[in-house]
Amino acid sequence: MLYNAYEMQKSMLAGASAMADFSAGWLSNPANPLSYLGGGTVLASALEVFAHAAAPRGKPAFGLNRTIIDGKEVAVEEEIVLRKPFGQLKRFKRKGMTGGPKLLIVAPMSGHYATLLRGTVERMLPVADVYITDWRDAKQVPLSDGTFDLDDYVDYVIEFLDTIGKGGDGDAKGKRPHMLAVCQPSVPCYAAACVMSADKHPHRPATLTMMGGPVDTREAPTAVNTLATERPHSWFSQNVIATIPATYPGAGRRVYPGFLQLAGFMSMNLGNHMMSHYEMFKHLVQGDEDSADLSKDFYEEYRSVCDMTAEFYLQTIDVVFQNHALPKGTMQHRGRTVDPAAITDIGILAIEGEKDDISGLGQTKAALTIATKLPAAKKKYYMAEGAGHYGIFNGSRWRDKIAPVVVKWMADNAA
Repeated sequence: MLYNAYEMQKSMLAGASAMADFSAGWLSNPANPLSYLGGGTVLASALEVFAHAAAPRGKPAFGLNRTIIDGKEVAVEEEIVLRKPFGQLKRFKRKGMTGGPKLLIVAPMSGHYATLLRGTVERMLPVADVYITDWRDAKQVPLSDGTFDLDDYVDYVIEFLDTIGKGGDGDAKGKRPHMLAVCQPSVPCYAAACVMSADKHPHRPATLTMMGGPVDTREAPTAVNTLATERPHSWFSQNVIATIPATYPGAGRRVYPGFLQLAGFMSMNLGNHMMSHYEMFKHLVQGDEDSADLSKDFYEEYRSVCDMTAEFYLQTIDVVFQNHALPKGTMQHRGRTVDPAAITDIGILAIEGEKDDISGLGQTKAALTIATKLPAAKKKYYMAEGAGHYGIFNGSRWRDKIAPVVVKWMADNAA
């Protein structure tokens, strides 16, 4: 019922958005006398803001067609290296370039598409051969493709690293890749590093950088952490899990809907989001299209959401947020204990944002403490002053302050 009600609301808003967009265009058309009146401009701007907010959205494109390397423009093309039911390994191939460090960016499976990390990828393209986990929207995966949980996530990461390590161009072939986990995947990526280290896997990551990840949510708990711990596990199963309707390929699959995740994030900072839309409205009234477009571009990405499988979501709530299994040393993967002490030669970099309201200070840093057999020289902590959760991996602080730390850490720990 929940998903059907949402679909009905989305259809109604889509129609309203189309009508508002048409009306805004008509009111601002130079051929319309009302466009020269102050009231017409104000109304057109208000309708445009509403049309943008209510419009339905699908999966955005990365749109990264070129990069600059050593002052020269280099063409970039997307290449699917490995396809799996719930995600694919995507490479941003720099045409004419060979060698260099190979970097797997692991995107969060938390309601948004991998394109949320467009700025992360863009910044690393000049310095690395970049791959990314391009997760599928669970409502697009037929039931015949099976299930996907936290164990499967770890398996995917291991297989992706192995695929990257076996491939390569020039002097990069066979070398251990680097891995960058943004937020949610910090725990499964850390678990994958533990399993691969225990197995002496030849393609275990040379470095693991974790940014704003919930490794130990007992440290400086945030509103997100509190929500996950103040209710029993059964509450989540009964109240936030929905069934995909028959209109999608994944009909019948149980999911945690992306629209619920988006609603939760929006409500956490509702005042800021309302002010952002008001600023967008003022820019449109003033004719400042460039400033308005910046806000539009952000929300175009932010409102593009996808669903997670119920089993993955519920297992993450249990393992990561309620039982703190990784820092306690009780996390299991396919019946094996995930042992952080197995990590002995992976350079671990923990990055946190000073103003992160999703993963509090200390939650990612805990990854360094539990790696008890890793030499101190292989551990590094960086706190980004003034950065919120989104600012850790996107924007000027990421480009100018944080990314150089990541690049240097990769160079210092190249295997």
